[in-house]
Parts: sequence; structure tokens; C-alpha cells
Amino acid sequence: MSTLNDADRREYYRIEDTIALEITPLSAPEAASGEVLQDASPLFNLLSELHLCEFESQHLLRQISERDRTLSSYLKTLNKRVDLLSQIVAQTVLGEIGELQPVTLSEGGIAFQHPHPCPAGSHLSVKLVLMPQALGLLLRARVVNCLAQDDHYTIDTEFESITDAQRQLLARYILQKQAQARRLAREQHESAAE
Repeated sequence: MSTLNDADRREYYRIEDTIALEITPLSAPEAASGEVLQDASPLFNLLSELHLCEFESQHLLRQISERDRTLSSYLKTLNKRVDLLSQIVAQTVLGEIGELQPVTLSEGGIAFQHPHPCPAGSHLSVKLVLMPQALGLLLRARVVNCLAQDDHYTIDTEFESITDAQRQLLARYILQKQAQARRLAREQHESAAE
């Protein structure tokens, strides 16, 4: 079931990025079920859970920092240690998923290059690891367009049955990447002006 119309899809900010990506076609019963996808890899599931827990605890950390700066500093240090561990897990997961590849990503979907065609209307399991945060997400997607190129296909998809937490994690990641690109452009502009 499509969750976005054409106007909604255009509403989301898109970024060009390089991520680890694994695409698996869903069977008709899997596509029709609408159930939350589960990955067979315990490491990938752990990576996903780490980021969901971190996301869900952000408001608590803000409340603690208002009351107790020392405790807040300690918890931020623990968060940093967990982030470092998650990056180690991500490196292992990246070995399972494959090489990094360029994509166009938004809260509403993802476009990527693939060696095989995926017919419009077909459903996919999209496993992605966003770097350097090592954010692992397993999402459902419906193919919107499949365009033949020289030796590959450009596939445009829209996410389906995405949870609010997953959408917010994607939105935060995209905003961080956008801010990083603006900073870099500003620094390059300032360097060129000197």
C-alpha cells in the first residue's frame, strides 16, 4: 500500500550519499502482509536497536542535562562509547552487506543503481547502513520507476509502512548531511575568497 502521493514525495529533501545497501525482492505474500521486516543477521538487528534506543533516549538526556550537568556529561561519555562500539559492529555488518554505493535518499524513499531490473510496483526489502553514524535500517519499499542505463538499472522507490521512529532517524540523518554539505560549501567559499 502506497503511503505517499506524488506531491508528498517531492516534499521531502533529497541528498546524494554513499551508503551500504542490500536489496532483496519480497514475495507476493511478504509484500501483502505489511509486517515489520526482520533481518537474519543478529549484528544488523543489534545495530538497528542501538540507534533506536539512542534516538528514544535523547529527550531523557536533555531533561537530565537541565537538572544535573555532571550526570549529563557522564551519560554523554557513555553514549560516545556505545557509538564507537556501534561503529565496530557496523564495519562487520558492512562486510556482510557489501561495498558502499551512491544513492539519492529522502524520508520518502531511495533511488539507487542495480544490476538487475525491478519492475515498477514490485516490493523490496531495503537494508541500509548510513555512515559514519552506522545507522542500520531495514525498510519496505515499492518500486516507482526502473530505468535501463548502460550496464545497470536506476531504481526509484518509496518507503512503505515506515515507523515514525525510522522516519525521524532518516530525517535527522538527512538534516545532518545537509548541514555538513552547507558547512563544507561555506568553508570552500571562504577559502576561495581569501
